[in-house]
Parts: sequence; C-alpha cells; structure tokens
Amino acid sequence: MMPHGLRLYKKQRLCSPTAIEALFARTPDVDSALAYPLRAVWRHGSARRSDSPLAFVIVVPKRRLRHAVDRVLMRRRTREAFRLNHAAFPLPEGTRTDVAFVYVGSGLEPYSAVERAVRRLLERVAASAADTATVTDSPLQP
Repeated sequence: MMPHGLRLYKKQRLCSPTAIEALFARTPDVDSALAYPLRAVWRHGSARRSDSPLAFVIVVPKRRLRHAVDRVLMRRRTREAFRLNHAAFPLPEGTRTDVAFVYVGSGLEPYSAVERAVRRLLERVAASAADTATVTDSPLQP
C-alpha cells in the first residue's frame, strides 16, 4: 500500500492553457533554472482555482526525442521523481507556484539522473518561494 503523502492529485496538474502561456511568457515574474537533463520554469503567486501550493506540467519536446515511446518514458520518469521528492521541499504557507519541467537532454537519461535533476530544481523553487515570501512579508522601509 502506498503512503498517503506520496500521491499525486489532479489538482497538482497544471492543465490550464492560460496558466501555461503565462508560465512560458517572458515576464519578470517568471524564473528558470537548469539541472541537466531538465530545465524548470516557475512562477509564484499564480491565481488559479486549485488549492494546491504547487502545480506542475512536464514537457518533452519532439525535437529532443523523436519516438513517442521515449517521450512517454521520460515523462513517466520525471513524474515519478517529482512524486517521490516534492514533499521534501515544502513551500511557505499560502504560496501558490506553477512549475514546468522541460526535458532538454539529447537522448534517454537514466532515472537516477532525472531524480537528481528534479531534486535540485525543487530545491531552487522552494528557495525562490521562501525569498518571495520574506520579501512580501517584510514591512516597507520608509
């Protein structure tokens, strides 16, 4: 039986076209980081209906992996790494963050490399969320 805390729920999926377009728009409120073979793009403070603090989408471009079977495999490996590691990097209370994991590898990568990349990227997202939360919580200087 699977522990309750390691499940992925529908509300954690980022599926709104508007939210995804806002995530990939080149605006100052969008941050990104690279941890080969993945690149993460995230945006804090998104206004969405879901009450989940973190919503994510996984993108595996056809340009990188031509065969659909390979794209699905990398998507599944990334999703599994996210499922097992997202609880280890909690976000501040009340923070809502949208994250896109974009596969940038040129071929198939082993699960260990994908998991290591997901951990590093989630650490960066959590640190960024903590910085954003402290900036918005601090009083204005006169």
